[in-house]
Amino acid sequence: MEEVRNKRVTTRALIFLFIFLAIIVLLFSRFIYIQAAKEVQGTNLEELLERRWSESRIIEGHRGSIHDRNGDVLAEEITSYTIIAVLDDRFENHITDPRDAAQKLSSVLEIEEEMIENQLTRDAVQVELGAQAKNISFEKKKKVEELEIDGIIFREDPRRYYPNQTFASHIIGYTERDMSVARMGLESSLDEHLKQTNGEITYKKDGRNRRLVNAEEIIEEPKNGDDVFLTIDSRIQMSIEQTMSQVDEEYSPERMMAVVANAKTGEILGMSNRPSFNPNQYESIENYTNFNISSRFEPGSTMKIFTLAAAIEEGVFQGDNTFESGSYEIIDRTVRDHNQGRGWGEITYEEGFQRSSNVAFSKIALELLGPERLYEYVNAFGFRDMTGIDLPNEATGLIADQYRIDAATTSFGQGSAITPIQQIQAATAIANGGKMMKPYVIDRIQDASSGDIEYQGESEIKGEPISEETAKEVLGLMETVVTSDVGTGRPFAIDGFDVAGKTGTAQIAGETGGYLSGENIYSFLGMAPSSDPEVIVYVAVDRPDLEPSQVGSEPVSMIFRQVMEQSLQYLNIAPSDEDDVHSVQEEIILGNYEGESTDDVKEQLTDYGLEVTTIGNGSEIVRQSHSEGSELIHGERVILLTNDDNPLVPDVTNWSSRSVYLLGEVTGIDMDVSGEGFVQVQKPSAGSEMTDLSRMIIELSMDEVELPDEDGMEDGNDSEENDEDFFMD
Repeated sequence: MEEVRNKRVTTRALIFLFIFLAIIVLLFSRFIYIQAAKEVQGTNLEELLERRWSESRIIEGHRGSIHDRNGDVLAEEITSYTIIAVLDDRFENHITDPRDAAQKLSSVLEIEEEMIENQLTRDAVQVELGAQAKNISFEKKKKVEELEIDGIIFREDPRRYYPNQTFASHIIGYTERDMSVARMGLESSLDEHLKQTNGEITYKKDGRNRRLVNAEEIIEEPKNGDDVFLTIDSRIQMSIEQTMSQVDEEYSPERMMAVVANAKTGEILGMSNRPSFNPNQYESIENYTNFNISSRFEPGSTMKIFTLAAAIEEGVFQGDNTFESGSYEIIDRTVRDHNQGRGWGEITYEEGFQRSSNVAFSKIALELLGPERLYEYVNAFGFRDMTGIDLPNEATGLIADQYRIDAATTSFGQGSAITPIQQIQAATAIANGGKMMKPYVIDRIQDASSGDIEYQGESEIKGEPISEETAKEVLGLMETVVTSDVGTGRPFAIDGFDVAGKTGTAQIAGETGGYLSGENIYSFLGMAPSSDPEVIVYVAVDRPDLEPSQVGSEPVSMIFRQVMEQSLQYLNIAPSDEDDVHSVQEEIILGNYEGESTDDVKEQLTDYGLEVTTIGNGSEIVRQSHSEGSELIHGERVILLTNDDNPLVPDVTNWSSRSVYLLGEVTGIDMDVSGEGFVQVQKPSAGSEMTDLSRMIIELSMDEVELPDEDGMEDGNDSEENDEDFFMD
């Protein structure tokens, strides 16, 4: 029995030993597996420990900026602030009097007092005060701080900001304020270049979340977005914006378009639309369309430029040949001239171009060129295709070419629809010796950190539809449109510069067919100097609100003349008249004139082409507005303070705000300036004593100067007010 019992004990012991050893092996195997795989139930132990004993923080990158051709910022990332109200009384700094706080905040944030008070009385630790208290500027933050409200704190947030407000808005586009989404324009199409990649810093910590001394840091650097530089010139763009705003206020058109381009390179120097918008306030956008790129419409008589070029190139245009104006029968249709078909009797084709005769160009298209050759040039000038400009949502042209009448109407700008940018591209061939330049707006894209160029915009010849000789002849005829007594372009003449151009009046098609009665788009396509154009300007004004005595060229010429003149000045292009030239191609470098004779200095600076204003009648200069070595261009104002003991206040009417502030610097008078544009009101008035004057009140408005009467046409026969470019059954 004893032996049997011993065997059982031994067997049981062996079984338990085997089980124990199996458990030990299993445990060690598990340990070995865990050590090798570093994973338990799908959880990575290494990552778990790393998270538990490591801390990671985001290093935010910055979205790239958008600049003009001179480096001025048009869109940038700035720091904004969100207001947070601490309500929990467990915190020392918390809201103690919700009603008083709401009353104070309401005046600064422009939020109803009751809405703020409702937020400040909620059962919460802290609250935000709504959209108007988010992404506020530093200036508004300071105003809130000055209220000295307990419990108000600020959170810093990055924000997209457009410093020039309504400025090339359809080109630039916009992003959400927090830059989470790019919505339109270059902000959207170049988002891959502009958007940033955030970085990260990781370091070791102890059980109390304290950073370990001498612990290794792992830093992943952020990648800032690329900076984009445009061909846009802010000075030219500002001229466009200001003048279009003036016309918008005075004539209330349905829409407006304006483009300024470098005739030699195709660079877009300025472009704007109305309605436009302030991208800082994108909630109020009414128009998302860049009409210059995306809107095609019947161009009207500006199309005659290219029909004329085709006829000259083919050798079929003889300007001194005559035709009978008034009306022209084409099978079952009648084309009529814009003066209700009365015409001007038998006139030359050259005069037909100057008067913008539809009959002349119908005859050129059908009898001289022929439809087939006309459409060859329509294609060569690029009117069927997109230009390829580096802006989103470009539209193609729609060319009517089914019937014989289509060739006639296309020749004078009706029936077919094209975009303003297509007209700009085609016009470069006229201005550039036959070489047609592709328009572009992106000068370069460069790495924000290293400055390395990632993309470089370049001039590109899209084609050569005409010869240099043809281009020169067309320019000469376009100049006569502006200079001739019978030319429709006389309102677009600019003192000191020879302008070549062509007016256009396009009818607007109705939704159910036919044309809207009395509804027109008035336009002008011009270039200067006409002998060798440097700048091309296209302006179109859609359905302006005109008085019975007004013609459609008035709002168009207001924009064209100011924009073209200022563009030429900004680009240092010399006037055409020798008497008006004072080496304006070169920058004028000022000297130090203090202590010199007033009369001598004034004569010298006037000869340089500068606008000189002297304060007082003293014989000697005691102070000057610009320091020695300043570089000025033709037409800029210089202010000289003389040693007169009793100087009088000058007349500053139509001065720019810059000149007003220069006056303040020279005289030591504080300038209280309000408004935008040019001086309309000054207090005290001109001629008042300046001796004890410490402050002047200046009011600006967009109404810079009164333009002369631009009609100047007898009986309306020479005006293109009624140049409806129509044919009738």
